[in-house]
Amino acid sequence: MPISLVVFDCDGVILESVEAKTRAFGQVVAHHGPEAVVRMLNYHEAHGGVSRYKKFEWFYAEVLGKTITEEQSRAMGQQFEELAFANVMDSAMVPGAMEAIRFLHGRIPMYVASGAPHEELNTILEKRQLSGYFEGIFGSPPGKTELLRHCIELAGIPAAETLMIGDSSTDLKAAEENGTLFYGRGPSFKDSRHPWGEDLTALPDHISRTAR
Repeated sequence: MPISLVVFDCDGVILESVEAKTRAFGQVVAHHGPEAVVRMLNYHEAHGGVSRYKKFEWFYAEVLGKTITEEQSRAMGQQFEELAFANVMDSAMVPGAMEAIRFLHGRIPMYVASGAPHEELNTILEKRQLSGYFEGIFGSPPGKTELLRHCIELAGIPAAETLMIGDSSTDLKAAEENGTLFYGRGPSFKDSRHPWGEDLTALPDHISRTAR
């Protein structure tokens, strides 16, 4: 069956921005001490595609034993955005990502579905001069499963002909719940039943072979 729609995650799939954001998560909670930083980073790394606000909510509940207020959540989000934005803007692209995007452009419609906040995501990709390659760029809220479903519906393409490209268990879950194909970036998918690559260098060949 051909691939008629491609949906990319952003952090760790298009941009090597995962580490930049990881550092920012640690900085946001650093005043709570080194143990709090370790727990925040461990949770973040285990839930790569989850909204940062959900991570802040978890941190307050599980590390501080409190319920986060809307004001606290907003303040943490603003601080995180300021810390992470410059790092993300300076992040390199994932090897093979630009080549894959150019290969697909004009052949197969592409969307972005990311756990990053919607406006911030669009600003970053616009400033990086990448937004023009995509039919739509969507960030949170809602969650990744809903975002992927939205892209499929907008494109009017069957889920079975849609390829989700991600680097986290959240991306894989979204693909499985929507019934799409999946291509994993990174060795965490080595033992899965899904095709994967260390980066996106082999993605164009994979898509070409699948279309035959």
